[in-house]
Amino acid sequence: MRLRGWPALAAVYVGLTSGAAHAFLNDEEARKAIVELRARITTMEDQGKSRATELSAATAQNAQLTEQLAALRRSLLDLNNQLEAMRGEIAKLRGNDEQALREIADIQRRQRDVTQALEERLRQMEPVKVSLDGRDFTVGPEEKRAFDEAFAAIRGGNFDKSVALLSNFMRRYPGSPYTDAARFWLGNSLYGRRDYKEAISVFRGFVTEAPEHPRAPEALLAVANSQAEMKDPRSARRTIDELMKAYPQSEAAQAGKDRLASIK
Repeated sequence: MRLRGWPALAAVYVGLTSGAAHAFLNDEEARKAIVELRARITTMEDQGKSRATELSAATAQNAQLTEQLAALRRSLLDLNNQLEAMRGEIAKLRGNDEQALREIADIQRRQRDVTQALEERLRQMEPVKVSLDGRDFTVGPEEKRAFDEAFAAIRGGNFDKSVALLSNFMRRYPGSPYTDAARFWLGNSLYGRRDYKEAISVFRGFVTEAPEHPRAPEALLAVANSQAEMKDPRSARRTIDELMKAYPQSEAAQAGKDRLASIK
């Protein structure tokens, strides 16, 4: 009985042993799995902590960036305000500059006006060179203008005006280089308005004062003509004789000689 039953028991033992071994192996694998799982959990926890740390750092960095951005925005706003203020100042300064430029332009214009007026006055006072009746002399511009005006009246046949102007000229400019010419043309103006007696007086005064004047012979001939117009032929002939003796080579003397035939 014992011999026949041993193999069965051996089989049971082997089976039991195999089952225990199998159970042992399963426990070992479970332990390994648990260890691995714990390791993975630990790794995940570490990673979670790392990510939390990183997230915290990122959050802090974001907060810092947000603050920096806010500060930058404040700076930009302040800079913009400063820029607007500067624009206002520039506009104000530009307005002041434009006003200053207008004032400078006005001063320069007034200075030019004053300078031109002064130059005009200086030109009016500056002596003018004149050539008249073979003589060269200098006179003031106003003096020349006064004589030219009187002479223009003679040329225009306005003898009343020329008499007034020449008489005023001789009173205003006594001793003028124009004096002899003014006296001669005053005599002609008087003759032109048929004031022969006064013309004779003026022409005589001219010849007496300026016997060497190139128009002295013409003055004597004018005296003779005035006398003839006054119906005084005797005096006219005497004056022509005087003319021919004093200025025998003159054209006036030749004209006087021709005039004698018509004086009766």
